[in-house]
Amino acid sequence: MSQRDFFSKNLTLSTEFDLSLLDHPEVAEQIPKDALIVFLPEDDQELCAYNLENAKKMKRSGQRVIYVKIKGLEPPRSRLINPQVELAPAT
Repeated sequence: MSQRDFFSKNLTLSTEFDLSLLDHPEVAEQIPKDALIVFLPEDDQELCAYNLENAKKMKRSGQRVIYVKIKGLEPPRSRLINPQVELAPAT
């Protein structure tokens, strides 16, 4: 997997985690402000190993690390309410 792939997958997980924190602010309160959040997706062992290796390097340098274990992601769904498609009349 390329660096770009790792970045893209972590970006997706980060965005979803941010949305989760909006729904559960009590979880956000438990995360120290200076902590590095590391995602450990159970459904992507390559990404999990990559993230763990990077976390180990950061911990050795004194960085506080928070692990977020994730079983996986639900398929994306639209949040549109009753969309209506209408063909514009030809001019």
